[in-house]
Amino acid sequence: MIKIGYHSSHEQFKPSELLDRVKQAEQAGFTAGTCSDHFHPWSDKQGESGFAWSWLGAALQATSLSFGVVNAPGQRYNPAIIAQAAATLADMFPERFWIAVGTGQYLNEHINGERWPSKADRNTRLKECVDIIRALWNGETVTHRGLVTVDEARLYTRPAIKPLIVGAAVTSKTAEWVGSWADALITTSRPHEELTEVVDAFRQGGGAGKPMFLKVQLSYDPDVKKAESSALEQWRGNIFPNSVMTELRMPGFFDDAGDLVDVASFRKLVRISADLNQHTDWLLEDLSLGFEQISLHNVNRQQQGFIDAFGTEVLPQLYKQNV
Repeated sequence: MIKIGYHSSHEQFKPSELLDRVKQAEQAGFTAGTCSDHFHPWSDKQGESGFAWSWLGAALQATSLSFGVVNAPGQRYNPAIIAQAAATLADMFPERFWIAVGTGQYLNEHINGERWPSKADRNTRLKECVDIIRALWNGETVTHRGLVTVDEARLYTRPAIKPLIVGAAVTSKTAEWVGSWADALITTSRPHEELTEVVDAFRQGGGAGKPMFLKVQLSYDPDVKKAESSALEQWRGNIFPNSVMTELRMPGFFDDAGDLVDVASFRKLVRISADLNQHTDWLLEDLSLGFEQISLHNVNRQQQGFIDAFGTEVLPQLYKQNV
């Protein structure tokens, strides 16, 4: 049976509030959760940036949901630390935690003062990190000096069941690459034709038969004008191509760029509707591509109403169609 997850946006809400929301989401029928892992929010208007790893332990303990986090090892985090953090959660909550890895954004990674590498070097660094994490989970003593450095690291507490390492990809080119080494794919919602290209590329690159996860960006409110205006206020700076999103330095830069975004362009990447049947149809179309889990991120600030409405009207239809 497919899983429908609730996405906890640490950029938009305090960790204490997000903990309440995931408990509400479980009661409403959501069967999974995901969260972001950033040092800065995307926008000064969002205004929060809780530490994901502290919060994940609390969320896993407070619910029976599975959780995944999207992480960028290699600059802000040494991969040995991520291997240890993920192993600890996987030991305490077997088969309920997975980690997605990507190359990150300048917005978060520049805080340690190191040079921001080229995309090619970030890809190479990420693969080094994945290999290090897997070696540590296998009980090896790791020394590695490349684009990341690890010196005689050995992980003593290791999970009996290793968590999935999921490759994060926005473009079809990256999806094809992660298909060769990741245990699964996670990508973001976009027009159906573009999403199909990403899925096909992942499968062609070696991902055939592997799980696929989707993060859907949407805005729901019973008043469609409020759904649109509140989404634009919170998420307008988050729809640029990945080549832009990874290079902007501070939240204010995203706000400045967002001022240039028109509503039509925004609606292509954030699904805005007051019609729950429309949201259901969109999600069923996503599921037709073979996703095993869809995580819903309501980008506006009205989370409680969204959880209750989707739990009552949308989730039952999705589960019914995909038993």
